[in-house]
Amino acid sequence: MERLSESLEDYLETILILQNKNTVARVKEIAERLGVLSGTVTSALRTLSEKKLIHYKPYGFITLTSRGKTIAKEVLRRHTILKNFLQSVLLLDAPTAEENACRVEHAMDSIAIHRLVQFIEYIDQCPRAGKDWIDNFHTFFTRNKIAEANCPECLDACVRRFQAASKRQT
Repeated sequence: MERLSESLEDYLETILILQNKNTVARVKEIAERLGVLSGTVTSALRTLSEKKLIHYKPYGFITLTSRGKTIAKEVLRRHTILKNFLQSVLLLDAPTAEENACRVEHAMDSIAIHRLVQFIEYIDQCPRAGKDWIDNFHTFFTRNKIAEANCPECLDACVRRFQAASKRQT
């Protein structure tokens, strides 16, 4: 499948969001959401229409084709995963997370996104990670030091694991 430019992916993602909200998208709404001129939108819509990713006629409503919707959903999925990671794990504020997710969503392939999802699931499920781990990172982030109150238990568990692994190797 032909790779789309970041810009065209953004148009598909925006059309999907508008279509989910209003059943159809309009040039004016797309322009407002993307912060571009209507003429710029029209040009992009022609390209997407030629690629059979949208249904579009000048001055009409815009909807995604089946293939366009599949691509748009994947772009939105990557965006959502990245934004959530940037906010919940890296503790970026919502606007900064949104802005960065918008840029990164186009660069990451499906394998990298899948690994990121696995990492997030690991953080959520690991008894040594989860909320405590995120809270400790927040402390480290804000004070540039580890929350030392949690260190003794963590270190003891690490030593026990290391000792058990060493015994298995000998």
